[in-house]
Amino acid sequence: MTAPDTESLRHYVEGWRPGPQVHEGVISAEPVAALSAVLDQPTAAGPGDPLPPLWHWLHLLEWPAQSELGPDGHPLAGHFLPPIPDRRRMFAGGRVRLARALEVGAPARRASTIADCVVKEGRSGEMAFVTVRSEWSQHGEIRLTEELDYVYRSGDDTPRAFTVPEEEPPAADVPWRIVPRTGPTVLFRFSALTANAHRIHYDFPYATQVEGYPGLVVHGPLLVLLMLELVRRNDDRPVESVSFRLRRPVFGGMPIAAQGGPAADGTVELAVASALEPRHATAQVRFAS
Repeated sequence: MTAPDTESLRHYVEGWRPGPQVHEGVISAEPVAALSAVLDQPTAAGPGDPLPPLWHWLHLLEWPAQSELGPDGHPLAGHFLPPIPDRRRMFAGGRVRLARALEVGAPARRASTIADCVVKEGRSGEMAFVTVRSEWSQHGEIRLTEELDYVYRSGDDTPRAFTVPEEEPPAADVPWRIVPRTGPTVLFRFSALTANAHRIHYDFPYATQVEGYPGLVVHGPLLVLLMLELVRRNDDRPVESVSFRLRRPVFGGMPIAAQGGPAADGTVELAVASALEPRHATAQVRFAS
């Protein structure tokens, strides 16, 4: 298929308005235990406990039929997010507001709509941005509201000449720091936990030979959750909001550090750093007053 030009892309994307999607299910304890194991941590929560912030990404997942997936592992036709020919869909960032933590073991409801679809010009050409807004409810009240941003890029800015560094990130003057694993088993397990069939995360030949990456790509949501681990392990205050942005890819096995700490304004500033880049991803956390 031929990639659409800027004007046709703009017309196609900005006219994409599918109806709302509603999913219902239980915030079950099993995925919580599974992610805790992937992070080499004790089980984070059990039935009746509050779900850690952003761990709702493990729940109410969608599993398209295998016949509905394209060669890259994404759904071939757009049931909700738009299918744009010859474009690579990437998780770009988002904002989450928590009125109250979701409860493990209780039924939940997610209602999602497309909040925005726009085309913008970037350094590497035009890109399409899609924002999905979701409300998560339990016991008849909205517990969590989020907006997740996705970007559709052409393949022209794939870092084909990039060499994955082997050295550790430099020491940083921050109070909180963890050095997580990003090897292929971690990425494979996280793909399974989040129903993410995108082959760049677990299929090395596909990621390098077809899409031109220097290695497996670490999931954007995993980078965000690693930053949030700093808060979960060091501050027990209830989180009111989280904003985050994915800036530069991290590749499997690449030494990284999630680091940060409290800022002067009472927020927490977080980042994922490597030997080459101090801010592959960033996040800001605010606490309930």
